[in-house]
Amino acid sequence: MIPTDPDFEALLVYLKESRGFDFTGYKRSSLMRRVNRRMAQVGIAGYQDYSDHLQVHPDEFTALFNTILINVTGFFRDPEAWEYLRAEILEPLVSSRAPDAPIRIWSAGCASGEEAYTLAMVLAETLSIDGFRDRVKIYATDVDEEQLTEARQATYGEQALEAVPPELKEKYFERTGERFTYRKDLRRSVIFGRNDLVQDAPISRIDLLACRNTLMYFNAETQTKILSRFHFALADGGILLLGKAEMLLSHGSIFTPVDLKRRIFRRVPRALYQAGSAFGEQLPATANHVLGLDQLRNEALAASPVAQLGLTSDGLVALTNTRLDHLFGVSSRDIGRPFRDLDLSYRPVELRRYIEQAQVERRTLRVNDVEYVRGGDLINLEIQISPLTASDGSLLGVNIVFDDVTAARRLQDDLEQAHQQLEAAYEELQSTNEELETTNEELQSTVEELETTNEELQSTNEELETMNEELQSTNEELQNINDQLRISTTQLDDANAFLETVLASLRAGVVVVDHDMRIRMWNRRAEDLWGLRSHEVVGEHFLNLDIGLPFEQLRPLLRGVLGAQGGAAELAVEAVNRRGRPITVRVAATPLAARDSAKDNDGAIIVMEADAVLDATADTV
Repeated sequence: MIPTDPDFEALLVYLKESRGFDFTGYKRSSLMRRVNRRMAQVGIAGYQDYSDHLQVHPDEFTALFNTILINVTGFFRDPEAWEYLRAEILEPLVSSRAPDAPIRIWSAGCASGEEAYTLAMVLAETLSIDGFRDRVKIYATDVDEEQLTEARQATYGEQALEAVPPELKEKYFERTGERFTYRKDLRRSVIFGRNDLVQDAPISRIDLLACRNTLMYFNAETQTKILSRFHFALADGGILLLGKAEMLLSHGSIFTPVDLKRRIFRRVPRALYQAGSAFGEQLPATANHVLGLDQLRNEALAASPVAQLGLTSDGLVALTNTRLDHLFGVSSRDIGRPFRDLDLSYRPVELRRYIEQAQVERRTLRVNDVEYVRGGDLINLEIQISPLTASDGSLLGVNIVFDDVTAARRLQDDLEQAHQQLEAAYEELQSTNEELETTNEELQSTVEELETTNEELQSTNEELETMNEELQSTNEELQNINDQLRISTTQLDDANAFLETVLASLRAGVVVVDHDMRIRMWNRRAEDLWGLRSHEVVGEHFLNLDIGLPFEQLRPLLRGVLGAQGGAAELAVEAVNRRGRPITVRVAATPLAARDSAKDNDGAIIVMEADAVLDATADTV
C-alpha cells in the first residue's frame, strides 16, 4: 500500500470543498501521477504550493481536471462486445417487452458522447428508427462539463468516425463541411447531464448500464460504493457493461456474469437495501403519530397561493391544487393521467425536457420569463422544477411550482419606465438650456440678416432698374424696322410699367425667351409656381432650370415654335410646384416674329397655367 502524503490529501480536500470534485476515492498511484504531470507543466514542485497556485489562478482548475479525467472513448470500441451485446442482449430484451414498453439506457462516464451515440445506433438498428424514437431514452452522464458540451453538439471529424460502418455513417450522420453531425430527430432521445458517480444519486429503472473503463480509476472502497449504486439503478434483470480492464470478482452477490470475456454482467435481484447502504440510512419511525396528517397536508397543498403540480417518477399526475386548476384547468380529475397528455406539458413552455433534466441531474431547475395568456390577460410566470428523492436516493417524482410574478414584473416595468422618463426629462432640460443659448445667438444673427435683407432689397431695386433698361434695349433691337418711330424714355418706362402690371395681374406664369431659349422676362406668377425669382433666371437657358416641369416633353414643342415656320402650340403636362405638390400645367407657346422674315423667330412667349383646382388645393395645404 502506498503511504499517503498529508499535503496531497489536503490538496484533494481543497478540490472537493472549492469545486465539488471528490477525488478522494481515486487510486492514489494513478491520481498522484496525473497531478504531478500537471504540476510539472506549470513548474511547481510541492502540493501545498500548487494549492496556493490554484487559489490565485482559478483557470488552472480546468487544466487540472482535464489532466485527471482522461477521457478515452470512441465509436464501436471493442467491436466484438458490441456485436454480442446486440445479438445476445438487446434483441432478446426487445422481443421480451411489450411493443410500446419504454427502454431506458444509462451511459455512465460518457466523455464526448461516442459511446452514447453508439448505443443509439445499435438500438435503432434493433428496434427500427421509429421504434427507437418512441421507446428509447439514453441518459449519458459525466463529471466533465467541457466533454458534455462537446457531446451535446453531436459533431465529429472524419477520423473519429473511422470505426463506424459506412452504411451506419451514411444513415445516422449528416455531413456539414468537413465534420459529421448525428441526426437531430434521434439526438432528442439522448439526454446529457452531469453526474458524479461517487456523490450524486443514480438514475433508476435502467435496463442497460454501460460504464466502460471508468471503475478502474477508483480504489476498492469507492468501487464498492459505485457498484451498489449501479445495482440500485438497474431494473430486475438489468445488464451492466464494463470495460476490458474491469472485473467484479468480489461482487458476485449483486452481479452475476453473462459473458465474462466481454465484461457483461446481470443484476442479481435483492429484496431491499439494508440500512446504512450507499444511499444513506432509512428514516427512523416516528414515536408519536399526528392524527389527520394526510388531510392536513392535502388542505395545505390545496390552499397554497402558488400553483403546484406533483408527478410520479413515471410521469403520472399525482398532486394538484386549487390555484393550478384556476390557472391551467388541471385538477384532481387529472390525477393518474400521463403528464405528456396534458396541454400544460408543452404550453406555455415545453416542460418535459426540463423535467427530464431535473431527474437526471437531481437538482432544482428554474424557468424564468414565461408568458401565459389566460382569458385575454397576460400572466408572467416563474416555474421551478424540483426532483423528489427518497432517503435511499431513489427518485420518487417531481414537484413543479408555477409562481405568478405578474405584479412584480409590472412594478419592475413601471420602475424602468419611470427611470427612462427621468432620464428623458433631464435630457430635455439640458436641451432646453442649449436651445435658449442658441436662440440668443439666433436673435443676434436675425438682426444682422435684417440689415443684410435691407441691402438686398436696395440691390433688387437696382437690378429691376437695370432689367428695365435691358428690356428697353432689347425692344429697340427687336423693333429696328420701326427706327422711324422713336418712343421717348418716359413713354417707354410707362409702357414697361404697364406691361409689368399686366403680367403681374395674370394668373398664368409668363416667360419670354429669345431664339436661343435664354430667358428675357419672368413674371411673378412664374415665381409663385416654381419658386425662382426673376433676377435668378433672366439670362439662363429655359430648359436648364431646376423646376418641376417635364422638359423632355416640352423640348419638341418649343423647338417647333422657334423654327422658321413655327406657330403657336399648346400642351398639358403633369408637373410639381415649388411646394412639391403634383399639378397639371397647360403650357402655350407663341413665337415672337423675327424682324427679318427670312430668319427664324426671334423668340417665344411661354404661358404656363396651372390647373386651378389642384393649385388652389396645394396652396391651401
